Amino acid sequence: MSAPIRLLIVDDHSVVREGLRAFLRLQDGIEVVGEAAGADEAITVASTSAPDVILLDLVMPRGDGIGAVRRLLEVAPGVRVLVLTSFADDAQIFAAMAAGAAGYLLKDVDPQALADGIRDVHAGRPALDPSVAARLMRRGGSQRPTHSDLTARERDVLALVVEGLANKQIAQRLGIGEKTIKTHVSRVLAKLGVEDRTQAAVLAIREGLVD
Repeated sequence: MSAPIRLLIVDDHSVVREGLRAFLRLQDGIEVVGEAAGADEAITVASTSAPDVILLDLVMPRGDGIGAVRRLLEVAPGVRVLVLTSFADDAQIFAAMAAGAAGYLLKDVDPQALADGIRDVHAGRPALDPSVAARLMRRGGSQRPTHSDLTARERDVLALVVEGLANKQIAQRLGIGEKTIKTHVSRVLAKLGVEDRTQAAVLAIREGLVD
């Protein structure tokens, strides 16, 4: 049996934290290992509790939410930051994803979808509210990517990126070098007009670029 996903909840409203904690503790494979009411406290807790996933509200009275994403990734290398917020304006969405957030959900999300989102980002898959995914895709421009834009090998690589595999795992699956995979991934991102693997996966799924 695999180890549970270690989760840190960051929100300045105690009633929100309590509700999230109560629900998520009932979910198989998820263990709440800490809570924080602000960015600075989150940094301290993250450095000692070794979370796998951090559920982060971007809007808090003390501290910059976008800056918190960057700082959390610095103090807890390998952690996945899943934004859970009430706001979905373009500036916040793009800034959060550029800062390294692995997902972006809104607080009106269905509870089970939230639990699934935590599992998805932990596994390396994107967890995005549909409206957020649509905005990220529109950002790349009006030209829709097609299969013909990608080589057969690039399509193979993209399909495995969608599965959430890292470069080393993709290399093993396809039987080619990890450096070659890194090159393929860079070319895929450039051709799709996206900045990272999460955006590429979302675009691939929504546009039917992979089976």
